[in-house]
Amino acid sequence: MIFDTLVVGPLEVNCFILGCEDTRKGVVVDAGGDPDQIIAAVKHHGLTIEQIINTHGHFDHIGANLLVSKHFDANLLIHAADMDLLEQGATVARAYGIKSDNSPKPDKFLTDGMEITFGSCRLKVFHTPGHTPGGCCLYIEKEKKLITGDTLFADSIGRTDFPGGSLEQLLDSVRSKLFTLPDDVAVYPGHGPATTIGHEKRHNPHF
Repeated sequence: MIFDTLVVGPLEVNCFILGCEDTRKGVVVDAGGDPDQIIAAVKHHGLTIEQIINTHGHFDHIGANLLVSKHFDANLLIHAADMDLLEQGATVARAYGIKSDNSPKPDKFLTDGMEITFGSCRLKVFHTPGHTPGGCCLYIEKEKKLITGDTLFADSIGRTDFPGGSLEQLLDSVRSKLFTLPDDVAVYPGHGPATTIGHEKRHNPHF
């Protein structure tokens, strides 16, 4: 499986380009900014992008949705509970002094337990509210890799003081959905370095 990480946008979001090595079909997760960089990386890997997936609707994770989805004629997926955030992306970005495009509307909604396939690769969606109402994580069981958006970070968790956030929900999401996975599952957050489920269970100060 192709698994490439790009750091994009002014808030340094981890954008992931995933692809099937046999069929060259792929997806982009969290096209947060720098669309030219994302497009160039996709071309480097020779992938056909079918879907753009947002782990949640905060502006720093959706800033390149418009240009990347248009370029590849790809479908956009996000959880329905984050639709309000998706529609406010450019407005919220301006409040931080950042110029951003409004995201197009999603073509399909993520739901807990749904599976997304591209070629022989498969992602399982975990709905993990707390950072945002529609926050989701993506589990690649075959590779033992988990993309956590802003739900779980190395030695930290996502902020819950934004509108729609809930610390109680977030802690429950991590405990019930993520900490049930094997300890050797690699965790790839929306910002910062990778970690593992085992490390976070033992050392994350929030647990």
